[in-house]
Amino acid sequence: MATYLINHLRIPGGVPNEGALSYLEQVDATLAAFGGKILAQSDPTVVEGAWPGSVVLIQFADRATAEAWYNSPEYQRILPLRTNNSINDLILVDSVADDFTMAGIAGYVRSLQAGAA
Repeated sequence: MATYLINHLRIPGGVPNEGALSYLEQVDATLAAFGGKILAQSDPTVVEGAWPGSVVLIQFADRATAEAWYNSPEYQRILPLRTNNSINDLILVDSVADDFTMAGIAGYVRSLQAGAA
């Protein structure tokens, strides 16, 4: 099951500085070693709420691979170039099964509530 890394990215001043540019020049190689694939990178169109900054969406084969990439010595070496030069919120989220539905989640919660009554 695929795992996605979502980065809510804000760059102070709106233009990457030298450290951030150095990170960008090196991150692709760290991703390649773990099969990471950048699926999206842009300023989003906000339809509800607030989202200052950009979004980066990266796909990995699974959570273990995503965590292995993040914790790898190669990525940890360049990580300060990102964290010291931008503001980020990173999350990992797993994909859902092909038969997943929101109605199914509602049914599951209703069955739990009925069992607790």
